[in-house]
Amino acid sequence: MSIRVILSFCLLLAPFVAGAAEFNASRPVRIIVPVSPGGSADVMARIMAQVLAPMWGQQVVVESRTGAGGHLAGEMVARSPGDGHTILFGTIAIHGAYGMYQRLSYAPASDLAPIVLLVEVPYVVVAHPTRPFATLAALIAAARQRPGEITFGSAGNGTSTHMAGELFMLSAGVRLQHVPYRGSSQALNDLMANNIDIMFENLPTIPPVARDGRVRPLAVTSAARVPSLPEVPTAAEAGLPGYVTNAWFTLAAPGSTPPALLDALNRDVRAAMAEPATRQRLLDLGTMPRGLTVPEIRAYFAAETQTWNRVIAAANLKVD
Repeated sequence: MSIRVILSFCLLLAPFVAGAAEFNASRPVRIIVPVSPGGSADVMARIMAQVLAPMWGQQVVVESRTGAGGHLAGEMVARSPGDGHTILFGTIAIHGAYGMYQRLSYAPASDLAPIVLLVEVPYVVVAHPTRPFATLAALIAAARQRPGEITFGSAGNGTSTHMAGELFMLSAGVRLQHVPYRGSSQALNDLMANNIDIMFENLPTIPPVARDGRVRPLAVTSAARVPSLPEVPTAAEAGLPGYVTNAWFTLAAPGSTPPALLDALNRDVRAAMAEPATRQRLLDLGTMPRGLTVPEIRAYFAAETQTWNRVIAAANLKVD
């Protein structure tokens, strides 16, 4: 390799080695969200876009790309250049429960590179208010009496709201009928329209529709009660000890992204999350802000993948 080529390569990497994320000002940074607009993931992505844009001096836009449990968005980002301009708003479906998909055309574990763990979010087990089960214990009893008849909606196969339901069935020893949608907001609308029985929905969207009586919260899946729904018991309090699980959301980049750029993006996003106003906005949504370095989030992904692979195997979940 000639000296000229080596020097050119060093100049190309200079912004990344310096430790600050830099971008081509002629192109926006895109955050690709794998769910439909209006849900909690979309709201969180827009919060991060708003705070990162002035930090980077760069336009940051949020784009929705739904389908295949989030893997259309995952593959789109995986196939993009690793220059920081295309970022995935990642979910359990993409980074943890991909084992149920038999024919993915990309490998999430290697073709995507984690930037940061943004937040963890409890689920709320909610029912349509006309259903005869007003408590979690009553739901479990009804599901045992009518195996496979009670329907639960989710944002799609392999999504966090689906996996929460699968874990519930294993924990409670019951069988429900899964009804997948192309996004959590569609499932929640159908629940409120009395077309399905229950959901395991992310916390941020539930308090407003619970207050006006459109859904009935039965339990939260966190270890402790949540401030936005203080009257709603935990699953353990409601009769299902051991059922503790949270959704989680990340930012990720194409697998080809240089490690130095990943570290720079990680530092920038964690700094943005540490700003009091941003942290408070995330807390107000009912989320639990996290952070983590790149090595820490890789270990987190590996542990979560093992957990959800066990659920996938136990429930024999397969999507062709």
